[in-house]
Amino acid sequence: MDGNSIHNISMIIVFAPLVGAIIAGFFGKKLGPRMSHQVTIFLMTIAFVLAMYLAKLVFMDGQTYNGTIYTWGVSGSFQFNVGFLIDRLSTMMMLCVTFVSLAVHVYSIGYMHGDPGYQRFFAYISLFTFAMLMLVSANNFFQLFFGWEGVGLVSYLLIGFWFRRDNANFGSLKAFLVNRVGDFGFILGISAILNYFGSVDYQAVFDQVPQFAASNPTLSIIPGLHWSVITVICILLFIGAMGKSAQMPLHVWLPESMEGPTPISALIHAATMVTAGVFMVSRMSPLFELSQNALSLVLIIGSAGALFTGLIAIVQTDIKRVVAYSTLSQLGYMMAGLGASAFSAGLFHLFTHACFKALLFLGAGSVIIGMHHEQDMRKMGNLRKYMPITYVCFLIGALALSAIPPFAGYYSKDAIIEAVHASTIPGATIAYWCVLLGAFVTALYTFRAFFWTFHTQERMSDKVRAHLKESPWVVWAPLVALAIPSIFLGMILVGPMLYGKPPLLGDAIYVAPQYNVLAEMAKEYHGPWSMAFHSVMTLPFWLAVSGVFVAWLAYCGMPSLPEMFASRLRWAHATLTYKFGFDDFNQFFFVRGCRRIAGWCYRVGDQMIVDGFFVNGSGRVVQWVSRVSRHLQSGYLYHYAFAMILGLVVFLSWLVLG
Repeated sequence: MDGNSIHNISMIIVFAPLVGAIIAGFFGKKLGPRMSHQVTIFLMTIAFVLAMYLAKLVFMDGQTYNGTIYTWGVSGSFQFNVGFLIDRLSTMMMLCVTFVSLAVHVYSIGYMHGDPGYQRFFAYISLFTFAMLMLVSANNFFQLFFGWEGVGLVSYLLIGFWFRRDNANFGSLKAFLVNRVGDFGFILGISAILNYFGSVDYQAVFDQVPQFAASNPTLSIIPGLHWSVITVICILLFIGAMGKSAQMPLHVWLPESMEGPTPISALIHAATMVTAGVFMVSRMSPLFELSQNALSLVLIIGSAGALFTGLIAIVQTDIKRVVAYSTLSQLGYMMAGLGASAFSAGLFHLFTHACFKALLFLGAGSVIIGMHHEQDMRKMGNLRKYMPITYVCFLIGALALSAIPPFAGYYSKDAIIEAVHASTIPGATIAYWCVLLGAFVTALYTFRAFFWTFHTQERMSDKVRAHLKESPWVVWAPLVALAIPSIFLGMILVGPMLYGKPPLLGDAIYVAPQYNVLAEMAKEYHGPWSMAFHSVMTLPFWLAVSGVFVAWLAYCGMPSLPEMFASRLRWAHATLTYKFGFDDFNQFFFVRGCRRIAGWCYRVGDQMIVDGFFVNGSGRVVQWVSRVSRHLQSGYLYHYAFAMILGLVVFLSWLVLG
């Protein structure tokens, strides 16, 4: 099959969700709720089926495509194009995005049933999918930035979907503003690439990298301190990734996004928006591999986020927020893998995480439906009796998230921990202890939520208990569809993804020989089942099992333990409850600080200078001139005669003296 066929297939995959969004958005009222979801799901199904066919062409037949489909603008010698780069990395991402999005579309039929914004919701999620597909299929930074801002814009609309709620408006605005901070660094990085490489096309930039690295140009941001241009570019790009993929300290927006409908939480937090930063850093591996400082920064921030945001999840009582902080922690693991130059391991965790995290979010949504939109786990308990399908699916997701073999999360997460342990990049030692302890923390907060929700005594009201039952099939069917890869995807992909010769992602990822930790790990790999059996001899496995046991002991065996620890370790409990002070600091320093600055600018700039000096001042000048000039028109003849004589004297004096 030639490149034009791949180009046409890719066009349909990317633009089918956009067509669905336009139809549901502009004609939804005429079509009605049923037809709106049918159209969007039908087009989403086409995109997913073609994504599977595209995967066959790329992975089995070795086909690739890199070309321009439209020239958006020309500025001097620079061209800004819309184009596709269809290789192994973009194909995997397209398959992942369309699969999760299709599951969320189907699930939304049951979850959003009866909502007054039903058609608008389906238009938004289809538009969101289009923006994400544009992002992952781009062959240049211009289109990457378009998709990057597209998912940011639609996420603002989705998080604030219930715009009559103050919390939803606050959450959407917070997500939008925090992402703008990261995007400021991102666009500076793209500008630096355009300035130094003369192009925004991926291939054109990557072709110049060897020569650029040999010359190693520097720039002086601070007088007397010279920075490598590559390092500056990579750090600026990573700042963008910190915002989009919610890395500390730009992570504060993601828990607030829970104010949107649960399907949005699954779509944003599983395989789409929050993984955009991970994808971008992986795509830019030829640049990052030239800067050890940039890799070290990615490694340290990622590993710190993996541990500390996981700790916050331990004290959460909202079931969706537990899963949200879990997303923050797992994104930290992905970034830690990238920082250790184990790009394939980070992406492997991205793909497995997309399945089991979407499963957990949609499972939490099923619980919320059964509980009549109650999200507080303190008002749940023993739900396994009423919701057996949701119970089993949530358990599968919890085991995968906790990295219990042979579930999918074990293979990807364990690979990241081992890669960080084997890394020689500065900061790898402290990063290893963070991701290692994170294994215990992950299992603890995950099974805390599981036991508290599905086991323990019933704490719901009699009114809720009377109507408590399993969710309809349109809700649990996507759970089953996501549960299957959450079990088997890890053992299927671990060999070809991490240790294949060549690796599954091929030359879409570049790893410098001196940083290739996966090559060393491959010497100890003897198959997925051997890896699973060997896990009982590893520290991460026993830490995860310990986390599960402690969660059972605290909430099933000895329910008084949590309260006892909270009372005796009040400082630790308060620290976690206040989320290490990030939100309070941002609220005090940035929000109040900006409001104070804005108030000062208003008082000085607007009231004193603009209003006081220019507007009111000009009015006072006119009044003064009017007061003075009106004396010239007194109506008395001798005043006019005197003025004429005075004027004549002045004129004659000037004439004589001149």
